[in-house]
Amino acid sequence: MFTLLCCTLGHVNAQDNADSTSFEVQRKLVNDLLNARQQKFGAFDTSLTQKSGLFGLFKSKGDMQKSMDILKDIVITDNNIFLETQKLLKIKDFEKDKFQQLATEYDKQVSAYIGTISKLQKENEKLRTETDKTGGSAVFSSIWFYLALLVIIILSVLLYRSKKPTFTSSDRSLQ
Repeated sequence: MFTLLCCTLGHVNAQDNADSTSFEVQRKLVNDLLNARQQKFGAFDTSLTQKSGLFGLFKSKGDMQKSMDILKDIVITDNNIFLETQKLLKIKDFEKDKFQQLATEYDKQVSAYIGTISKLQKENEKLRTETDKTGGSAVFSSIWFYLALLVIIILSVLLYRSKKPTFTSSDRSLQ
């Protein structure tokens, strides 16, 4: 039973590593997207303060277009963050469901083991009770068995001797 438990836990542990790895990869992807968004937002903030228009006092059309392009990149990055975060939550929910299923399965196995153990304990107790009841008569029957065996052996020896041909001296000379 211990070996079965160890093998099962080893198999589950290998699956946990694969699931944890996919979770970690997905989490790293979300973190990288968040870092990229932060950098793009910093670039957007810088582009808002840039003024390359007339004498550096006004924003040019190019400055405004650059800010809008950076803002579009931020929105695209936000959408990707949202999608990847949803994937991350699905992985987490899958792991939660899988662990819940494993816990239920192990609970059923433990309940079955407990049932088997209590059934065997009841059977053992029943056999002990029967042994206790027949314990005195078992010794008594053993004595009768050995006594009957001794009588059979004695009768066999006597029968063998009575049926054994007796040789006379003349019969011995023929041999």
